[in-house]
Amino acid sequence: CKTPVIPRSVTKLIACPFRDRTRLESIILPESVTEIGEKAFLGCTSLGSIAIPESVTKIGEKTFSGCRSLKSITIPKSVTEIGYQAFRNCSSLESIVLSEETTKIGKEAFYGCKSLKDITIPKSVRTIESYTFCSCDSLETVVITKGVKTIGECAFSNCHSLESVTIPESVTLIGTDAFSYCKSLKSITIPKSVKEIKMGAFGECRSLESIVISKGVTMIGEHTFH
Repeated sequence: CKTPVIPRSVTKLIACPFRDRTRLESIILPESVTEIGEKAFLGCTSLGSIAIPESVTKIGEKTFSGCRSLKSITIPKSVTEIGYQAFRNCSSLESIVLSEETTKIGKEAFYGCKSLKDITIPKSVRTIESYTFCSCDSLETVVITKGVKTIGECAFSNCHSLESVTIPESVTLIGTDAFSYCKSLKSITIPKSVKEIKMGAFGECRSLESIVISKGVTMIGEHTFH
């Protein structure tokens, strides 16, 4: 079946119900679904369309990992958590609209989304976890709204097209290799809220021409701008 319809009696999709269904192209989820569980659509390589209803509060681990035909996704305001590797290697994903109610985006959630061009992190998110947007080759612009406190290890590492990053005055820590190998990044301003810049945070950013570091920074790690 290319487009299954889930009955309204279903409230949760648990543990791999559609895993590796390579012919699955689209799916209709009813408003009764509150949780899309672990690996629910893992490896559904033909899945190009899915509407997440407003009833969903959590997208689990590896839910859409490897859905390489998925082009866009809108996270409804009801979703507060996006799990580990939830959209990893969704290589055709061009557009992500994140909910302003989302508080957690898991590690590697969008790792390897090679077609993604821009992203705005909502103010409800406090931590950008490790490797969250690592190897998003087409990512050009990142806007991080005030509220985020930590940019994790390798969060945007190997985003080769990244030219512009807005770091708000809520961020206190920029993690190890957070923006390493962002070879198109030309300038960066570190706000006064930042206390620590960890090792290699901007390492191998070969196009970096302008760096402004505020007086609030107390620690700059080894090879930070190497």
